[in-house]
Amino acid sequence: MDLATLMFVSYRAMDDRVVSAMREAGYDVTVAQARIAQRIADEGSRLTELAERAQVTKQTASLLVAALEQQGLVERVPDPADGRARLIRFTPRGRAAALHAMEVVMGVEREWTEHLGPELAGQLREALMKLREVTDPYR
Repeated sequence: MDLATLMFVSYRAMDDRVVSAMREAGYDVTVAQARIAQRIADEGSRLTELAERAQVTKQTASLLVAALEQQGLVERVPDPADGRARLIRFTPRGRAAALHAMEVVMGVEREWTEHLGPELAGQLREALMKLREVTDPYR
């Protein structure tokens, strides 16, 4: 199996664990909504930025954000740098959801570290950080 597919399998396993835990905690989010939400900056993000980073169309991003808005997880507020633009940012409920999701991620990472051992897990993190230098335009 090629390297990219191996990384994708682990990524999907993480997605499944996080979305399942979020639903159990009362947050009815989809994988697509979670991918948009995880890209929201602390100070808020413009819809076009979210769409670009999530690699979806602006229309798709708008629908995903609208679904998150309906759940009270995000809100659209005026951009202080440009009064015509809007920022998407987390509501208090959304920040609580994001914190819960991060706790799940950290728990899965602990499980993976136990499985691989600390040395191999550290080497994997180091290798992926190095690979990110040439694969992530948003680093």
